[in-house]
Amino acid sequence: MKNDLFLRACRREKTERTPIWMMRQAGRYMPEYRALREKYSMLELCKTPELATKVTLQPMVHGVDAAILFADILLPLEPMGAPFDFAKGEGPVVYKPVHNKADVEALRVIEPDDGLTYVLDAIRMLKKELPVPLIGFAGAPFTLASYLIEGGKSAHFAKTKSLMYSEPETFSQLMGKLAEVVRRFLRAQVAAGADAIQLFDSWVGQLSRKDYEEHVLPHVSHILKDVETLGVPVIHFGTGTFHLLDLQRKAGGTVLGLDWRTPFNEGWEKIGLDRGVQGNLDPTVLFAPREVALQHAARVLEGANGRPGHIFNLGHGILPGTPVDNVKAVVDFVHETSARS
Repeated sequence: MKNDLFLRACRREKTERTPIWMMRQAGRYMPEYRALREKYSMLELCKTPELATKVTLQPMVHGVDAAILFADILLPLEPMGAPFDFAKGEGPVVYKPVHNKADVEALRVIEPDDGLTYVLDAIRMLKKELPVPLIGFAGAPFTLASYLIEGGKSAHFAKTKSLMYSEPETFSQLMGKLAEVVRRFLRAQVAAGADAIQLFDSWVGQLSRKDYEEHVLPHVSHILKDVETLGVPVIHFGTGTFHLLDLQRKAGGTVLGLDWRTPFNEGWEKIGLDRGVQGNLDPTVLFAPREVALQHAARVLEGANGRPGHIFNLGHGILPGTPVDNVKAVVDFVHETSARS
């Protein structure tokens, strides 16, 4: 590994400059990726280690300080007994949604080598080529449960919350199964060579503090407290979670993610300055004129104020259609502006 800035920042060590990577940095905004998608489906890219490796490496041309494995948070669902696919223009569609206790009981608690070996093979391939740290990842239990229960994307998560409120024991059983599968999966990724781990709880901001503490925190803690013992940085990320940041800290993670709606200073103080933070540029700013995008990037750096432990990132993933030149410009700007003598 030629560049360990990201890992050092995760450990809150002083670095020569602020490291930067971007969620979904390997994806639909890049013409190289779109060319592959004309030949292969999303699942084909994920399930073919050589292709997943190729896509993971594509954004390295931007000079980012970490790579995130090209995969999808839903991959564990299929071997658990919940097949899915990506419908054009609609996102993921789960063919056998979970409606009741019987559906939950039918789900299998799998080992990572039972249907997910292609992910681990891609990690091993990437470790031979990457000059920067590799981030493995998984979806958090609530976010996975929402896809399972809703059957795909949702605006209001009514079905998910209905099951949580009306059948709390069934919901807890589902969360427990998902948490155990994710825990095993993340441990296997580290064993395969991942240098850091990120847990994506993309939709947990839909919950109140009380509901998070009762229905989510124990299951997330089961995952993160265990993975932390492996000695790699563990990033805990959610969106719309300003009201939950202290509870997310309690659940675990050596680095906490801030989304773009969170005031940077307030967010870090709420998490605690003894933890690293990742974030938090609004992804839509990258569509603005370059000088505007750089102004917003400067505000993020000003919020971090040069404190050790900041990893520059977006507040969520890069959006399709994002100008590639703006991505490169922000990476260069962060490197140059944050450089320390």
